[in-house]
Amino acid sequence: MLKRLTAEFLGTFWLVLGGCGSAVLAANFGGDGNPLGIGLLGVSLAFGLTVLTGAYALGHISGGHFNPAVSFGLWAGGRFPAKELVPYIVAQVIGAIAAGFILFQIASGRPDFAIDPAAAGAFATNGYDALSPGGYSAAAAFLCEVVMTAFFLVVILGATHKNAPAGFAPIAIGLGLTLIHLVSIPVTNTSVNPARSTGVALFAGGGAVEQLWLFWLAPILGGLIGGFLYKWLGNDRH
Repeated sequence: MLKRLTAEFLGTFWLVLGGCGSAVLAANFGGDGNPLGIGLLGVSLAFGLTVLTGAYALGHISGGHFNPAVSFGLWAGGRFPAKELVPYIVAQVIGAIAAGFILFQIASGRPDFAIDPAAAGAFATNGYDALSPGGYSAAAAFLCEVVMTAFFLVVILGATHKNAPAGFAPIAIGLGLTLIHLVSIPVTNTSVNPARSTGVALFAGGGAVEQLWLFWLAPILGGLIGGFLYKWLGNDRH
């Protein structure tokens, strides 16, 4: 179990460092219009690549959840025991916070670095209303996070099914997460992962922490919906 929890810690650490790091350090590098800045497309791809590479590297050890909503969804889909939910989630959250700490230390290497807790998406945080990149309401943010996470679980459960082509699951899952970010960054800055949201919100403070409840509740609800749906849809017996 210790090795599996360590794998979940490392995978979630990699996801937050790679995904949120791309948003904080590289998305707007050099200012607007600079060809070196990776923008929304680059950040979306970075999150997908963290899951793809993490799943190939660590999935055979722990299953490659790296996300409390995924753990809940896999339980709902009959793929994961309830007794292991809490240990996995604790490892994931600790990994995310550790990545947030490392990212904060790196970003602080610039003398002009500062986090404005009132700014939408500050330090790659998630938010709604004034903290939504596009100014979307809490209701819109909640619906977006639920639906996106539900479909993420459908992709995960389908790609890892015993009847799916072997060896390609991380690619489908990574591209699925990329697509989710392409759609929902303007709405919530994309969570679909409570650990990812927590890992950076604790360093941004302010409204990001106050709004964190939505980015736990909505993704977990979506994960459960996706897990139960796929279990029924595929009459899953993995």
